[in-house]
This record gives sequence, structure tokens and C-alpha cells, in this order.
Amino acid sequence: MPKVDLQLVKVLHTVITEGSVSRAALRLASTQPAVSAQLKRLRALTGDALLVRSGAGLAPTATALSLVEPAATILREANAIFGERRASRAFDPTTSAATFTIAASDYLDPLFLPELVARLQREAPNAHIDLHPLSPDYDYRKSLARGELDLVVGNWLEPPGELHLSRLITDEIVCLVGEDHPAARNPRSWNEARYLDSQHVAPTFFAPGLRGVIDEHLASVGLDRRIVVRSPHFGLIPLMLAQTHLVLTTGRLFCTRYVDALPLKILRCPIEFPPLSYYQLWHDVTHASASGRWLREQVREVARTLASHALPARRRTAA
Repeated sequence: MPKVDLQLVKVLHTVITEGSVSRAALRLASTQPAVSAQLKRLRALTGDALLVRSGAGLAPTATALSLVEPAATILREANAIFGERRASRAFDPTTSAATFTIAASDYLDPLFLPELVARLQREAPNAHIDLHPLSPDYDYRKSLARGELDLVVGNWLEPPGELHLSRLITDEIVCLVGEDHPAARNPRSWNEARYLDSQHVAPTFFAPGLRGVIDEHLASVGLDRRIVVRSPHFGLIPLMLAQTHLVLTTGRLFCTRYVDALPLKILRCPIEFPPLSYYQLWHDVTHASASGRWLREQVREVARTLASHALPARRRTAA
């Protein structure tokens, strides 16, 4: 059996998950010629091409894909043996050229991703940031398991059980409507029947076969609302509300960002919903990574800061 060092296993995992020698070199803080030489050695050891030309880029072979999880397991176990403290000291955000890959919905707060990018640019100026939307054609669970994705940020009634998670924000569910909506003019008339019969706008599902948290809860209590518009562009919905009698049901934090800039009003929701919880999710593949732990801390800090700054607006805009 050939002797294989851990660095070569790390190169194997990184090259396959990145699908690019140049991106792997950046993530490994190495050079492209060095990674190319290591890839040549890996091809000799495995007897497989590992990466082959596909269009303008490279694609992993079936053998390469079968090696991703075993390589990730070896790296996790090695980290457990040699300890996390040494890995923590080895990561320096001020000099790291790591690539942070994050998938996020824009339901949390329109300021969240801009603030997070600004913080990462400030604290890790040489890092690269790759943002992905959560959409029906994007399998974030598979991408996390393959190490292609560091983090997912979103809201779930029950997050996937196989993933690690930390709660970022718990928010109250409210309704956002235009100022000339009948319920805005007469809040006392805003009851369950009127709510369910209103014309609603809702985000496009970000996972195939899954309902959003609002409709999932309504179904659990035997209720159904009338959705007439579905939009993948959540940040544009407030502009739609300002010109229509549509109703958006979402977290108060998101709504407070728009009520001063647009003719909108926040209303209590006449149906009792559980609090809206936003999480960051990650896989075992990146759980022990020093850069991954640092990234998760940055996400937590940005979410905490945004939530604390929104408290005065919450009180001012409550209907």
C-alpha cells in the first residue's frame, strides 16, 4: 500500500470539490504548479484522471466523486487526533486566501449579505466570497456534503437533521401591506377570514417538494391561504406591495427595513404562527475546519448586530 500524506488527501478533496486547479490552489494557499504536480501524483496513485475537460472547465470523474466522502472522513479524523487548537492557530484571516462559499435566502434581512460581505472583506481582505441563492434547482444538502459549500443560511420549521446548525435570529411573523390596503386603513377588520381570503404574495420554494414555513404551518392547522403571486426575488416584493393589495407574511425584521422608504404598513398577523427562526447550517466536512469556525462566528456576529440595531424600528413600526 503506497504511503499517502495528509496534505495529499487534502489536495485530493479540495481539487475535486472545487473542480479547478486554480481555485484549489487559492483555497489551499498554494500555487497552481504545486497543485498540478500533486494532482499528477494523485492520478498515478488512483489510476484515474480524476478531473476531465467538460466544456470550458473541468468535471470530476465518477471515481473522483466516490473519493470525496472517504477523503473528508480521513481529514476529520486526522483533525480529531491532532487537535483543533493547532488548526485554530494556523488560520489567520488577515493573510488567508480562502474561498468562503455561502448559500443564503434573502428573507432574513436585506442588509444581511451586504453587511456580511463588508465584514469579511474587512477582516479577511485576501479571501474570496462565493454567494449562491437558495433556489429549487440548487441542492444545498448535496453541496454541503461534497464540501462545495461552507454554509447555508435560511429559515426552516425543522432544519435537516443530518446537518450541524446554530440559531441566528428568532423573529416575530407579521404581515406587510401597502398603506392603502383595506386592512391598513381599518386594522380592526383584519381577522383570520379576511387574511386567508386576501391575495397573497409568497417566495418561490427554495427546495423541490417543500412548502415555505408559512404554508407548512397553515397546513398543519388545516388552513390554506390564497397565493396569487410567487416571486424568486424576495427583495422586490415590498415594491409590489406598495402598488397592489397583496399581503406578504414574513418576519418583522425584514419588514422594518422598508416601511420608512415605501408607503407600507406592518400589521399583526391574525393567525398565530410560531416564531420564525433563522439558522446557519453546515456539514461534518467543514465542522472542524478552522476557517469554517471563523466564518460561522462572523455570520453570528453580523446577525446579532443587525437584530440589535433593528429593535427601535420594531417598536416604531408595530401596528
